[in-house]
Amino acid sequence: MDTILSGVELLMRWDVMAALLIGSIGGVIIGAIPGVGAAVAIAILLPATFSLDPIVGLTILLGIYGSSMYGGALPAILINTPGTAVNALTTYDGYPMTKRGEARRALALAYGASFWGGVFGILCLILLSPLLALIAPHFGSREIFLAALLGIILVVLAHRGQVFAAGMLAAFGILLHTVGLDVKYNQRMTFDQSWLTGGFNLIVVVLGLFALSQAFLLLTDKDNTPEPQPITGSILSGMKELWVYRKVATAAGSFGVLMGMVPGVGEFTAQFLSYTYARKQSKTPELFGDGAPEGLIASEAANNAVPAAAMIPLLALGIPGEALTAMMLSVFYVHNVIPGPQLFQNQLDFVYALYIAMLLLNVIVMVFLIFSTNLLTKIIQVPTRFLGMIILILSFVGVYSLRNSVVDCVIASAFGLLGLVLKRLNLPLVPIILGMVLGGIMEVKLRSSMVRVKTPLDFVERPIAAILALMILLVIAMHIRTLVKEHKTRLAEADIDHDLHDTQQR
Repeated sequence: MDTILSGVELLMRWDVMAALLIGSIGGVIIGAIPGVGAAVAIAILLPATFSLDPIVGLTILLGIYGSSMYGGALPAILINTPGTAVNALTTYDGYPMTKRGEARRALALAYGASFWGGVFGILCLILLSPLLALIAPHFGSREIFLAALLGIILVVLAHRGQVFAAGMLAAFGILLHTVGLDVKYNQRMTFDQSWLTGGFNLIVVVLGLFALSQAFLLLTDKDNTPEPQPITGSILSGMKELWVYRKVATAAGSFGVLMGMVPGVGEFTAQFLSYTYARKQSKTPELFGDGAPEGLIASEAANNAVPAAAMIPLLALGIPGEALTAMMLSVFYVHNVIPGPQLFQNQLDFVYALYIAMLLLNVIVMVFLIFSTNLLTKIIQVPTRFLGMIILILSFVGVYSLRNSVVDCVIASAFGLLGLVLKRLNLPLVPIILGMVLGGIMEVKLRSSMVRVKTPLDFVERPIAAILALMILLVIAMHIRTLVKEHKTRLAEADIDHDLHDTQQR
């Protein structure tokens, strides 16, 4: 109890509360503008947070991370354009409800489901904290190396249909980390170029891949100004309907928590699992994709439960599961607050302060949305090219402010162009960032663990290391099995087509 009170005291500072308010409301606004999203906003804000106290900087980023999906539901429902990528599934049933004249009902259900998913995820996180505090100290260098390796493998395999591309991009991220001086101050892949001695700064790469690439995309695409209709009636009264679908909301929140804890899986898998479950349990499955309330609730409750759960591997092991938590990890490192076993032992009040901040942000967001939904519909109408120019300017300001370096701006521009190409080709950006972050963790932990390892079996002699190694082998084996089954299915289909062709010729 003393630890919780210390966490509350840490959070009740005026600057922390101001950061929470700005992050929460700012995240909703950013999420409501199609084409921006939390990743772009956090990338732009990262340089500014380095000069703040760690609790202040992280509170702003958590506010944006946890609230952007609330705002992203607004354009998804009203104009069939998801504000953030994870709100794409919301369009399946949200927009058909709007076309039926049920926009207010759809928004009320989305807000209610989002609030429930967010609070459910945080409560699960708080309940798991004592277990985390017990398990985390048993993770040594070998265990964290294997956990990071498992994270990279899961990130790659999560991109179904693009596994090879995701693997190559993750390897590219690991390669980027190795450029510059190593821990013994030996130069690696610098090619006698002084500007490569310091390596590629993670924030410069993040700003290029996410913010600048999005700015280039908005500036090169056709200008667009959506015109949603205003909402009439009380949003709050419509939220009572969520009680009718409480089983779907709880199941969706559970999927969000489970998938959020697994590195590389995140919102998309949680959404589709919860959506599939809701359709199977529904008495009217034929309505899904055509305005089913259960489908809307399943999508929103699942994706809002993920942020809290994604903090579990980040705080307990220092291993980010996706791009946004990887960006937050850099804030920890800048302030010498190292996530992992020591954080729970030495700074548990800091951890609880983050938990309470996440709980409060959901309350702030709900109050804001109830009274300002029609105001947010005006924000949706920002012209996309104007938005692209604003993102471009803020990105370059952020990059230059890091080290007052024009070289950093050039590097960020190069990664911005790379990100634009990858987006045009429909290839993922996240594996590059996670490759850089997890590759760095793996290198440090492998170096420190090899001092006590004489044979390969020594690496997995401890129970947790052995379990992680078995999980890695199991995940790879299951993926190979899936590939073999898909190959056999394709061969069978090809044989059937060949037989039909022969029959027609005869």
